[in-house]
Amino acid sequence: MRILDRYILREVAQTWFAVTVVLLFILLTNQFAKVLGDVAKDRLPRDAVLQVIGLTGLQYMTILVPIGLFLAIMLALGRLYADSELPAMMACRSGPMSIYRPLLWLLLPLVAGVGWLAVDIGPLALTAIERIGVEARRQADLASIEPGKFISNSDAGAVVYAEQVLGPGRVANVFVQRSGEEGRIEVVVAKRGEQRDSDDPDTRFFVMYDGRRYMGVPGTTRFNVVEFAEHGLPYRLPTAAEPRLEARAKPTRDLFSSRDPEDVAELHWRIGVPLATLVLGILAVPLSRTKPRQGRYGRIAVGLLVFIIYFNLLSAGKAWLEKETLPAIVGIWWVHGLMLAVALGLLGLQNGVHRRLFR
Repeated sequence: MRILDRYILREVAQTWFAVTVVLLFILLTNQFAKVLGDVAKDRLPRDAVLQVIGLTGLQYMTILVPIGLFLAIMLALGRLYADSELPAMMACRSGPMSIYRPLLWLLLPLVAGVGWLAVDIGPLALTAIERIGVEARRQADLASIEPGKFISNSDAGAVVYAEQVLGPGRVANVFVQRSGEEGRIEVVVAKRGEQRDSDDPDTRFFVMYDGRRYMGVPGTTRFNVVEFAEHGLPYRLPTAAEPRLEARAKPTRDLFSSRDPEDVAELHWRIGVPLATLVLGILAVPLSRTKPRQGRYGRIAVGLLVFIIYFNLLSAGKAWLEKETLPAIVGIWWVHGLMLAVALGLLGLQNGVHRRLFR
């Protein structure tokens, strides 16, 4: 590599690393607060916090690498333009290839890496997070009940309320409502309750003491009222089998053989992530070109607007694929083609290709 190539590569690589780390830190800070909230509600085990944060960070990188590279090229080249270094290079007959040649040493590895993340690592990370959540729900007990708050369990069709939490798996002044067959409703109120295990590892009992059970059909007089000293309600734990995966968590090999519109859209999105990284790297060079004394940040607003338009078009194309508004053969390739044409058009305008063509 020439000295000039090493200089441009170093500027862009350092800026990319700094931008990506800052963006990742911001996103993970928000995610960390959410994970701590889930741990406090026993939706996640405490010892899985760092694992979930790490897996989430891998998922974030599929978006942060493209935008980090795009902003890094614009910031680094913007500084070189502002300091009149790039104009001096161009005065020495250094054309666009003198900029793209060193960028390829960073661009191509990042395209390969983000492709690996989007196609393989990202879905595996989402699947691992889902498994952690399922295991946490299986291990959850009455400690997940918040005092004075109604908790709904859609899987069991029940609503639980406790005025006090006395300790792990023990509550006081309990209200439970469960839906039954043929519109029947079962309501249980008791002075206290506790959780007990059973011989079946997939079943537990919520045992209540000193209370009443009301069972019947609302709007009728057919109700049974039973007073009890001890009454147990069985409930099933979430299955330990493989969770049902959404399209974005399915392995890529399964998406290739699927004809489901959501799977097809997800496949196009994953393949499109490395393509978008490549297109953004090409597009950032002409967008970073600034006039003398315009400043290194003069084109950042324009660049962010282009990035937002690009990814909004990709999101819209994915939604149209899911709704089968667009055929699979069209996919979202038209978005990449459109932005690549914009990049090549800007390069042509800045290098006077149109003047030579129409001379």
